[in-house]
Order: sequence, then C-alpha cells, then structure tokens
Amino acid sequence: MKRLAVTKEELIAEFFQSLVPSVILVKPQISENIGTAARAMLNCGLHDLRILKGKGDHLSEKAISASSGADILLEKAKIYKTLADAVNDMNYVVATTARRRDMVKTIYSPEKVVEVFNDKIKSGQKCALVFGPERTGLDNDDIALCDAIVEIPLNPIHPSLNLAQAVLLMGYEWYKTTANMAEKQLYVGKEPIAEKGAVLKLFEHLETELENRDYFKVQNKKTRMQRSIRNIFGRIDLTEQEIRTLHGVISHLIRRIE
Repeated sequence: MKRLAVTKEELIAEFFQSLVPSVILVKPQISENIGTAARAMLNCGLHDLRILKGKGDHLSEKAISASSGADILLEKAKIYKTLADAVNDMNYVVATTARRRDMVKTIYSPEKVVEVFNDKIKSGQKCALVFGPERTGLDNDDIALCDAIVEIPLNPIHPSLNLAQAVLLMGYEWYKTTANMAEKQLYVGKEPIAEKGAVLKLFEHLETELENRDYFKVQNKKTRMQRSIRNIFGRIDLTEQEIRTLHGVISHLIRRIE
C-alpha cells in the first residue's frame, strides 16, 4: 500500500533541498545578531546561511539562544574567509546597502529583486543576498563583487537597520511570493457559513416580528426599509451558529416584550 503520510523529518529534508536565495553575512560583529538573523531566515523559508568570519560566533550560546529554535541553520552555516569564496558557486548576487556608492550598479526595490530571484531560480540559477557588518555596512570592494544593489525604502532621516531586521524584511518579501496567502480571508473555524436559505429565514423572522410590533408604520417606506435591513445583514458572512444566535435574540426580545 502506498504511504501517504509525510514525516516531519522528510519535510525538513525537503526544505533544505529546496532552491532558495542564500543569505551571506559579511563579518557580523555580534553573536546575537547572527542568531536573530538565522531566526528571521527560518521564519521566511530561507536555509542557506553563509558567514564571513567576524567577531561574532555563530555557534556561541548567545547566538543559539537568540535564534529561538533556528539553531539548525547555525549548525549548517558555511564559513568563508572572503566574499569571493562565499559567492563562488552563485550565479547572481545582490548587495543590501542604504548608501549609494560611486559605481554603476542596477538598484532594485525589495519587491523587484525578489521577482528577479524567482525568475532566475526557476531556471536553476543560484542567487544570494549579501548583508554587511552592523557598524560599517558593506565596503566598495564587497559591492563590486555583486551584480546589483537592493535598497530597502526607509525614512531618510534614520535608514539604519539592525542586521536581523534587514534579513527579515528581505526574507519576508521572498516568502510572500511562495506562501500563496489570500489578501483577505474569513476564519470561521469548524463552523460553516450559513446557506442563503437560512439567511432568508432570519430575514423573514425579523421582519415578521417588526411587522407585528408596527415597526413599518409608513407603508410606502416599508419595502425600502426591508431592503436596508437585508443589505445590513447581507454584507456579513454569517455562520450557521450566528444565524441560530440571532433567531434566539429575536425570540428572547419578543418574550420580554410580551
């Protein structure tokens, strides 16, 4: 018999085999920032972490604690001496920087660079995002090794970002293109949305009781008032339980009046 269930281990193995943008941290200074960057990566479905050794220790207790369960990325991280080594197997590399440099480079918005990455990855190419040290950012030699620049639009008065924040913002732009999340959805749990017939019966119940209480005093306005009531409830996706609740509310009010 064919086995349909997929184990957690199999899902993890498949995740680490998926082709996604790599994240390269150039000489990070603070161990906690490496950990939080790994956490941001795992939040956003990124798994290939590459580090140019700086003062920060990616396997330190501080880094592992800050990763909040993303220590698997820290353990699998690849360590390099130079950026040239880190990008050696890449096909397309983009630098993240908030400062314009005196060199000719294509500058992307986060949304556009993710679109470019998607196109390239679909054709089997490897792509990477490069993040500079916390204090200085990437230097010109680093940027010269990259094919393009991505700028995260921020308040020009204070465009500085924490390393993990920058990784999260770029990672989230990537993940949005893979998550297939609806722009808007109604969560109703296990309770189904009421069928139209049930909603119409609620209208009839309410209108009957309003009629009995002489609510529609002006007969030439009755039809318009009924439409208004129906339009109010028609804008709401009522569940079956909510329909039953409203029937109960109407009945209770009538009993109290009587």
